[in-house]
Formats: sequence, C-alpha cells, structure tokens
Amino acid sequence: MTAPTGGPAPATDPTRLTKFLDPLRIPTVLRPDPRDQHFELHVEQVSASQRLHSQLPPTPLWTYRGEFPGPTIEVRRGQRLRITWSNRIDTPFPVVDGDLPDQQDTLDANAPGIAPDKVNKQVADLPPWLVTHLHGARTGGGNDGWTENSILPGQSQLSEYGNDQPATALWYHDHAMGITRLNVQTGLAGLYLVRDAEEDALGLPAGPYETPLVLCDRNLELDLGTAGSFTGRLLHKSTGGFPFFGPYTLVNGVIWPYQEVRARWYRFRVLNASNTRTYRLHLVDEQGARVPDACWQIGTDSGLLGAPLPLPDGGLALMPAERADLLIDFSRLGARRLRLVDSATEPFGGAPLAAGASPADPDPAHLLPEPDVLEFRVADEPPQDAFTLPDRLAASYTRLTHDALPPHEHRLLVLARNKQQAFELWEMELVPAVEAPAAGTPVDGIVQLQGADGKLLTYRRVARTFDDTLNWHVRQDGWENWMILNTSIARHPIHIHLIRFQALSREQWDVTGFQEASGGTAPGSPLAYRAELPVDPSDQGWKDVIQVPSGQVVRIAGQFTGATGRFMYHCHLLGHEDEGMMRPFTVTPGAVLDLNGNGGSMAM
Repeated sequence: MTAPTGGPAPATDPTRLTKFLDPLRIPTVLRPDPRDQHFELHVEQVSASQRLHSQLPPTPLWTYRGEFPGPTIEVRRGQRLRITWSNRIDTPFPVVDGDLPDQQDTLDANAPGIAPDKVNKQVADLPPWLVTHLHGARTGGGNDGWTENSILPGQSQLSEYGNDQPATALWYHDHAMGITRLNVQTGLAGLYLVRDAEEDALGLPAGPYETPLVLCDRNLELDLGTAGSFTGRLLHKSTGGFPFFGPYTLVNGVIWPYQEVRARWYRFRVLNASNTRTYRLHLVDEQGARVPDACWQIGTDSGLLGAPLPLPDGGLALMPAERADLLIDFSRLGARRLRLVDSATEPFGGAPLAAGASPADPDPAHLLPEPDVLEFRVADEPPQDAFTLPDRLAASYTRLTHDALPPHEHRLLVLARNKQQAFELWEMELVPAVEAPAAGTPVDGIVQLQGADGKLLTYRRVARTFDDTLNWHVRQDGWENWMILNTSIARHPIHIHLIRFQALSREQWDVTGFQEASGGTAPGSPLAYRAELPVDPSDQGWKDVIQVPSGQVVRIAGQFTGATGRFMYHCHLLGHEDEGMMRPFTVTPGAVLDLNGNGGSMAM
C-alpha cells in the first residue's frame, strides 16, 4: 500500500508529530473466488520500508507482502485455504532494542530515543527466524504454527485452514519461540476474516463501509547526534521492570490517522495487536465528551453476539489479541469531528476513570502520554442509508452455563509469579486428603483452596515451564471447564489455541496467602473464595482470549473440536509469553486415550 507522503518537514521533537495529519490506510484484501472450495495462496514475508507518519522518514520493517499490517485475508466458512508462508527476509533485524529494566532512573519508557550504549546488540544480531500462527483458527496441530517450527530465509511454512467456523475476525502473526514480542514488533501481523450466511443475512455495513482497525503502540528511535531527529526506526524499549509500552498509537500502520466517513452506519473490525498495551476505547466529541448511543458492539473474538451491546460508559477494554466487532452510527453526526480515544493507564488493572475525568485526558505518569487513537471526519450531509440496528444478531448464539454443559472435564490453572519475579502458568492436580501437607509446613508448588462451600482442597503443581511434562491430554470433541486463578499482581490475557470458549463466571478470591518466596500458600491460609462477580456482557460472547485480573477466578468452558494434534495456551502479553508463560496440550481421539489409559482429567 502507498504510505503517507508529503506534509510538513520532518519533526525533530515528538511533541511536533502532528495528530490526524495522515489518512487511515486500508490494507489490501486477498479474497479467493467464493466458488473455489480449495484455494491456495502464497504469502511472502519480505523486508519493506513504510512511512508511519508523513513527518517521519521511512521505517524499515519485516512484513507480509510488503505491508504493515499485512493484507486482510477474507474467506467463506468451509472454504479450505492452503497458504504457503515463505520467508524472503533479506535485511537485518529492523527494530532497535533497549530492553533494560534496571535503567529505570535513566530511561523514560514514554519517550522516544535511547543512548547508543544502551542498545541490546544481541537483538540486533537476531536472524529472521519466523513462524506464522493464525490466531483463533480451528485447524490441525500441524497447521497451527508451532512455536519451535520456525523457518529461516529461503524456507517455507505450509499450512491448511479449513475455515469451518462461524463468521469472525481472526488474525495472523509471528509466533517464534522466545522472540514473538520482537518479531511482531517488526510488523508481522494482519487480519483474517471468515464470512458466513448468518452474517450475510444481517445486511451489515460492507464494502467501503466496513473498516479494519489494527491498533498497536510503538516507540521511535532518535539520532542523538543530530539534535534528536527521528531516524524512522522502531524502538523496543522497556524500563523499570515493565514490558514494552510505546507512546505512539498506530492504526493500520499510521500514527494518529484520520478517516473521512459518510453520515451513515459503519462497521469496524477492531484488533488490539499490541505487545502489552490495553486499549479502553471511547468515542468522544470535539470537547472530549462521550458521544452517547452511537457505538454498538456486535461481536467478540470468535463470533457475533446474540444481540447488540452499547459501548460501555466506562469504555471497551481490549487486552492484546482481543477483538471487537463494532458498529458506529454517523448518520446523525454530520459535519462533526469525533475521536476514538484510549483511557487505559498501564499496567492496566481495570480501575475506572476518576470522577470528573475525561477519557481524552492524558496520564503520562502511568504510561498514557497520548490517549488519542483515531479521528473521524464526518461529511456535512444528511443521513445516507436506511440501515437499522437489528434486535437480534446470531441466531446460533447460545449462552453457556455450567449446569447445561455436556459431560466435561475440569482443570485448574494458577497464574503465579516465582521467587525470581517471573510469571508462570501452573498446572495443578488434586492431592488426596491423606497426602496433604500438615499445617505449618509450606511446600513449594502446593496450593490450598477454600471454595464457596467452605471445603478445603489441596493441589499439587505438576508443570510450570513450557518444557515440563505434557499433562493435559484433551479428548477430541470433548468439553472442558477450566478454572483459572490469578495469584499474581498483573492482569493476564489468556489465549487457548484451536477453540473458542465462554466465560461461565467470575469470582473474587483472597490470594494474600500465596507466598512467592516459598512457591505456595502460607500455612493455614488457603486462597479463599470471597464473592461472585458479574460477567461483563461482552465477556459472555465467544472468546479465544480471556482477561484474568489479579485476585480473580475465571471459569471458562469450550469444546475441543474440529482438529487434533499438539497445541498451546499462553498469556498474550508477548513479553510474558516469551519468558515462558506458555504450556502445551494435545487433542487426541478418545479411543486412543482410552486404549492408553489416559482418558481422564489430571487436574480436578
């Protein structure tokens, strides 16, 4: 795609990057003929340069087909697609890295630039070792983009996607072991849309009135030898123990763009493609006040909702990898300039805005120097279409409840932080009462829970790192109920490959008894249920990423159907994933599990 050109002279100060100077870029669409049920596509990963803002020099990138973000791939449900992902990268690693958490006093994570002696030269020497994962796809383990099956230049990855799943917005991105956070920073991400007849029947805004919005944050390098002018290169910098947060928000590869829209309804396919940053989105007017009754959510990560939801007064929070399907009614907003803004300070804990605060207010002390995301310029004209918001969306949508689930397995996953302050995923198994440790003897990996019924249960950790023993052998087409308990200080977005699921419930738990130093619960202080929490309406849709706040239990349920093989689940804060917050599981035909005596759950 053509990058923004022209405009004012290159800026020499980050405060002089003019907002809403450049138009929103729309990625190329790759769409097979709907009559072709066995389509093949060749997507090359290539080096490219692209202006992220017309006041910046071109930025070197690694891309899919020369675009950042990559082209939007669009298919029909059941239309089998074979993609050859070919690594044709021919330039060095394009992102400057200054990942120096011990430099909190000398490096400002909100600011661009880094001293040359702080650059991480090991990252500069990284080879283009890549593997593409189609996030949210129902596809076999051999096509999923296994994290260690990465390829070097001159090699290709062959993947087949059956696309036998309801209409939704998936996305593809790099997933190479240990360097996902860095490879995605280079530009290796793009949208993938699945269409079906149920979606068609709704008559939703389409064509030029359906817009992808791929959001991400980035930082920029300064040439400190030339009065601090921008070099155009991206900078991956984190400080003070925080993962990456960038001061510049990009939409479809453009920093603070604008979009000219008609006075009519539009559909926006929103993806948070950031490494770490949460976006809590609001639609505001020229004075920064919320625009009521104009924005509606009609879908989540993995499909349409049963009915539209108004944009929450407190904003729509999307953690990395989460998606939202939005409709905005501009028909009564002619000749207005509206903005999409972000109110999520970091690290995101979910605290609401302070009384009287505007969602358009910056908060640089909490890694939110610029809340602006995108400006909409509404044409000065009367309403242009007769679309009306439907009362019902997906007739196939069913709200899951525990009591109505088919027979299912239970598993317990604990999100913990170890004594080295690294985050981990702990797979747990129930310990018989006769084996439970006595009070006063904390044991590494032993966690006691006291549920709503007051019953005390003891669990033993059976895995904590990616290379620990494979424990979770899931039955093909089987239903599972996972209890995810977060004992750590951070909110984590947990992604499960292959399936879509729903949040059954949320609970507040007292986790003060968890001792990071000893690796378990304090003697006589089990982690205890405190209260039932509401499940946000948008969380009641089909998901493949679920937010798990500190001190909460989230119970999710889904069916592991459509494919078999080895998959993984992980935190989608990419720094956490690369540090080891990722675990494998397998999906196997039930007859095979039964033959080998591995047919039951190993957790609860």
